[in-house]
Amino acid sequence: MEFYETAPKHDLTYSDVFLIPSGSNVTSRLDVSLAPGDGTAATIPIVSANMNSVTGPRLAASLARRGGIGILPQDMHLQDLDAAIRWVKSQPVRWDTPLELAPDATAATALTLLPPVAGHGIVVRDGAGHDNAGAVLGVIPALRLATALPDARLGDLLHGNLASLDADDLDSPRAAFDVMVAAELDFAPVLHHGNLVGTLSRTSALRSTIYDAAVDASGRLLVGAAIGINGDVAAKAKALVSAGVDVLVIDTAHGHQRGMVAALAAVSALQLGVPIVAGNVVTREGVRDLVKAGADIVKVGVGPGAMCTTRMMTAVGRPQFSAVLETAQAARELGAHVWADGGVRYPRDVALALAAGAASVMIGSWFAGTIEAPGSLATDETGRLYKESWGMASTKAVQQRFDRLDAYELARKTLFAEGISSSRIYLDPLRPSVEDLLDMITSGVRSSMTYAGATSPAEFHRRALVGIQSAAGYEEGKALPVSW
Repeated sequence: MEFYETAPKHDLTYSDVFLIPSGSNVTSRLDVSLAPGDGTAATIPIVSANMNSVTGPRLAASLARRGGIGILPQDMHLQDLDAAIRWVKSQPVRWDTPLELAPDATAATALTLLPPVAGHGIVVRDGAGHDNAGAVLGVIPALRLATALPDARLGDLLHGNLASLDADDLDSPRAAFDVMVAAELDFAPVLHHGNLVGTLSRTSALRSTIYDAAVDASGRLLVGAAIGINGDVAAKAKALVSAGVDVLVIDTAHGHQRGMVAALAAVSALQLGVPIVAGNVVTREGVRDLVKAGADIVKVGVGPGAMCTTRMMTAVGRPQFSAVLETAQAARELGAHVWADGGVRYPRDVALALAAGAASVMIGSWFAGTIEAPGSLATDETGRLYKESWGMASTKAVQQRFDRLDAYELARKTLFAEGISSSRIYLDPLRPSVEDLLDMITSGVRSSMTYAGATSPAEFHRRALVGIQSAAGYEEGKALPVSW
């Protein structure tokens, strides 16, 4: 990456910089590979943050199906983390995970899980939610929920014969799309020998022609998990790898400290055979110390997250573009990589992080307002749908993390909490799913790379020309929602 006809005299945020087009021989953005090449099997450079309100098993599976990696949070109890990892590993790769409810469930219950949008639906199944779940009774398209009475039983909303797809007839994503068009189906369950194996929409089939799933050596979806630096870190790491985790993230707010180095050394000495990510840091020295202690990937970012109040509370942090630029260079010199954690609001920011040298970009609050994120959908006074989000150093997160302490110790830890404990993250009505956001993000990044004449993230970093702009220059680039 080079700065264009200027040199920065101060640290820069993503909003301070822009990309300048170069001569290009890349004829299509689909000729671009987004694989990060960071030692993981990801095929797109997107990682979901290990935040309680962002990454749960459902979002992790959806993200991996499109090539990214979800990092389950360290605040989950170890047995719950184990179960979540195994659940993700059991999910279908070719099909979407079914959202199942019993026939006695109501439309109101369904609407806490799924908004009334096209391309989604509820599978109604006897005994849904239990190990002895029975026959699939039918499917209710999500749009049907918009006109159903809140107390209507899902079983009563089923009409006609069950329209389903046979997995044996769908030998490719293109074939699946064509079958659905011919059958005039927008959403349907997929059966194999009469057993439910997934669901599919036309959009899902189309996406499968563009994205390559992130899978392990056994063909199962990738999933990562985070642990803190306290307690028996080595035992936790071994337990998570035994459960099937593909990436271990050792995480603390201040990663450049003795406790992190000790935790890293303990986990690295186990030689567990999975990439180890550690952070967070914002300096060259921080990267060097963590890589020396055993990190394969270093997580970069202090204070840029939407739910983070660190900079206002402590004055600690660093503008994210400059932090990524410096740390990525240091990591390359050591044969390691960095993940840019936080501060992205638009696809442009993801592109700029990659131009600065990040292998992948970690996204938090942006993904919190999606169908797949943890938590139930709620409706505000105006009828807009949202999910609740909170920072990982907030009172709410601290209480969840230390819920097994006695009242006195929990009160002491809560006293010094910081960060936002409750925020409404609204669903984008045009992009309510994490997959919708991935379409937007990867489309923007692919185009950025073609403007630079690059066909891979590594080439993008080498060829990127970056300019520095004023606040007015940044505003000029925004589309106008109304005419002037």
